[in-house]
Amino acid sequence: MSIVMTRRTSRDLSVVSALETPPQRPKPGPLPSPQPAPASRPRPAPPATVLGYSPFALDSDALHFGLTTSSMRLRGGPVVVRHGRRTNSATATILLHGAAGSWTTWTPLLQAAHATERDLDDLIIPDLPGWGDTPLPADESTLTVESMAETVAEMARALGYERWNVVGHSMGGFVALQLAASETRATASVGLVSATSFSIQDSVRHPIRHFSVLPAFSALLLTMRLLRLVRLGGGASSGLIRVLARLNLMRGLVAPLFRRPGVIDSTVVVALGTEVRPAGFVLAAVRAGAYDAPGRWAQIVCPVRAVHGDNDVFVTADDDVRLRAAVPQCVISTIAGSGHFGQIERPLEVLLRLEFAAPLPVIPCSTVTIP
Repeated sequence: MSIVMTRRTSRDLSVVSALETPPQRPKPGPLPSPQPAPASRPRPAPPATVLGYSPFALDSDALHFGLTTSSMRLRGGPVVVRHGRRTNSATATILLHGAAGSWTTWTPLLQAAHATERDLDDLIIPDLPGWGDTPLPADESTLTVESMAETVAEMARALGYERWNVVGHSMGGFVALQLAASETRATASVGLVSATSFSIQDSVRHPIRHFSVLPAFSALLLTMRLLRLVRLGGGASSGLIRVLARLNLMRGLVAPLFRRPGVIDSTVVVALGTEVRPAGFVLAAVRAGAYDAPGRWAQIVCPVRAVHGDNDVFVTADDDVRLRAAVPQCVISTIAGSGHFGQIERPLEVLLRLEFAAPLPVIPCSTVTIP
């Protein structure tokens, strides 16, 4: 069981080679809209093969990673997706971001893979509905955890893939696990990075009673509800976000999400500030709260591996216990020196923990010291 990774020499690691696509038979169903051929541009030079805390900035240029940007017209609505590095494999690697994020939150992981010659191929990295370049559906009542998983499956098949390894971060973990539950034959494996689960659901369903369980999330959800009301009342919550950014207050607001917020690159702060979308965040939280996690996840048959930081304010030890009960084959490990964004803070460690085929021990609740 593995996320597909390949080891290459430095001569192979060029954008041109990454963009070489073997002929594919046409597949039925929606097709991505035509895009101009990506230009040959240099990919980010790796600073080192031994990576410390938050070693990379976010990079919003898909061409740097040998990826094409497509706008796909699917049953659930339009979706913008970055995809590429096509091989002869029928199995894709799908990366799903969390709430208040976009596809760019995965770029440090891609850079860590490149720096250590563990490049990921057959990539599909969408902006989920309501985030990044993908709008919310016209009828928001149709947007559920189940419908998002259906959209991801339809997207993968439209791009010509029959199977996939799926990785979800934060609330993207709900979608990844639902995809595995609803597409048992097509889902080869699931990777979870700081996946929110049962404690988030409890906090959404009973915000006062469970406030002390995840105070950071409960406070954030309350703030988003207030900002959403401001917007509905004719105010401009986005304008408030811009003011906070100009006053350099955004770093303080996102600080609880990171183990060492002062070290995080400014591109991360800007990206999270851009993705502060109160309506989308509240909708995602409500949908997560209404989701039948134990019932759905009991249907999963593929291998599942989960990692989260030892300083993750959105994941509790009780979440680990309940996730193992719901998905007995799930292997859970803890990354030392990381908060809620492991793929940004410790991208190489996340990469290794999710490289299922690698002969690396993954010990639950490990506390290995990382530089």
